[in-house]
Amino acid sequence: MNVNKVISYAESPAWLGSAAETIQPAVLKAFESGGAPGQIIKNFLHGTWLGHPLHPLLTDIPVGAYTTTAVMDIMELCGNENLKSGADASLAIGLVGAAGSAVTGITDWTGTSGQNRRIGLMHATMNIGATLLNTASLILRRKKSNRNVAIGLSLAAYGVTTLAAYLGGHLVYGEHMGVDHTAEGRPYPLKFTYVYTDADLKAGKMVCAKAGKIPVLLARQSGKLYAIAHTCSHLGGPLSEGELMDNACVKCPWHGSVFSLEDGSVIDGPATEHQPKFETRVRNGNIQVKLAQSEIIKRLDTEDQTS
Repeated sequence: MNVNKVISYAESPAWLGSAAETIQPAVLKAFESGGAPGQIIKNFLHGTWLGHPLHPLLTDIPVGAYTTTAVMDIMELCGNENLKSGADASLAIGLVGAAGSAVTGITDWTGTSGQNRRIGLMHATMNIGATLLNTASLILRRKKSNRNVAIGLSLAAYGVTTLAAYLGGHLVYGEHMGVDHTAEGRPYPLKFTYVYTDADLKAGKMVCAKAGKIPVLLARQSGKLYAIAHTCSHLGGPLSEGELMDNACVKCPWHGSVFSLEDGSVIDGPATEHQPKFETRVRNGNIQVKLAQSEIIKRLDTEDQTS
């Protein structure tokens, strides 16, 4: 299979761009109109409380249930009619799971742009189509005379779901959506390493510095010096180009994720993974950092480095 052709076809319809430009701001505005409760709901749907995107967990429910239905339906077509009720029940479970998957999916989709936003919308459109087919199938299953038509609809929906899942997989494995972008393939410093001249970091400012090959966000606020990973864990945005907030937090310039400078924790999504935190010290006018002790057990990409 030519992956590039499949992805090209998926994002090529002209309506995707204009539809995305209309739908995405509307969804974000709906959350914003809810004020603080709206943000809490948005964070919950992203999975910030879980430290992992919630959407992939919920997609297992409809995919698993639809697969079970397909297997039972095929067995029924082959002459085994003892599994009718099981097929119908698993189809109903799949539809319930699809609702949760859709709500979390569209929430995560609000944190996308460009090609990913178009592919994500096609992914959602295909899943909506599959849901409509499965809903019709579940209704038709109530009458014995419609049974074969109902099975045909659900098998067609399963094919559409499979294609949608392929696009979802591409967004994760090909475009690295939903993965931790701070998981650098480069070593984090375990010993204090020079990153910046202390006099050059003014109060109320933040900069991107380098600890070896690792980009570090340095910030100074209210007399305190902070250091966390510079690359946003959500989609790799440059935090130093974002907003230094009054409450020792930083907002990513790309999709608005907010992180605490104190410990790197996620305050507001769409990010779900925290930012690695560094310990800081000033020696001879130089700022030095090393990975915080609490982070070491969480990461494998570390190695001893001389200061």
